[in-house]
Amino acid sequence: MRRLSFIGSIAAAAALLIAGCGGGTSNNSSTSAPAKSPSGTALVNSANTASLGDIVVGPNGRTLYLFKKDTGPNSNCSGACAAQWPPLTTSGAVTSSGSVSMSALKTVRRSDGKMQVTFDGHPLYYYAGDSAPGQANGQGLNTYGATWWALSPSGKEITVGGGPHGGY
Repeated sequence: MRRLSFIGSIAAAAALLIAGCGGGTSNNSSTSAPAKSPSGTALVNSANTASLGDIVVGPNGRTLYLFKKDTGPNSNCSGACAAQWPPLTTSGAVTSSGSVSMSALKTVRRSDGKMQVTFDGHPLYYYAGDSAPGQANGQGLNTYGATWWALSPSGKEITVGGGPHGGY
């Protein structure tokens, strides 16, 4: 009986963890902000996808991208660009999980005053066309003056594959 109670407790904890990591409704609106981790912290993790292999993902499990127009840690994506490519921002600490190195994560202040998470010197963004974990519809798109690439947990851009619009 004790073993069944323990297994039930683990199952309940796993369900709560999954629910807290991006479950719920998805919204394809390009103006909706991606979910943050509790207490304003940003969890950067790694996930394995069928199309790109091991990639860097945000707190909601969605693919994170770098923008080739960014030079150094400062973002060159604001206004309409940031509506289509929402930056990963945080009002608290940045944490890592999986094979993402905590020492590679930093923050930089954006022109709008928010703190954007950077990974290995690259500002991180979501793509509004990705509505669920595992999607990488922004991969290889050339918009707003440069190409967008997913990142590997080692901090390198992944330059294979491409979203439904090509562009790579």
